[in-house]
Amino acid sequence: MFIDIGNGNVIQSSTIIAIIDYELISSSVLLQEMIDNANQEKTLKGPTNHAKSMMVTTEGTYVSTLSVATLKKRTSIIATIKHMEDYY
Repeated sequence: MFIDIGNGNVIQSSTIIAIIDYELISSSVLLQEMIDNANQEKTLKGPTNHAKSMMVTTEGTYVSTLSVATLKKRTSIIATIKHMEDYY
């Protein structure tokens, strides 16, 4: 299944590793280093202006203007639909 994470980016739900609140990045050296590495490797996608969340996937790192709560709801909906298919 695919998830629209905003800003014209759609990702496959099975590739998601983590969804991180963007405000935490400034307080964590490890997260800041991860962003710097993604910038250098050109794997950081999405606008950093007004960013609210960051998604780490197996294919790259995405920045989104959607909140972590909104993204979590979208992934939960996908998981619910996937489990519903088991009952048909």
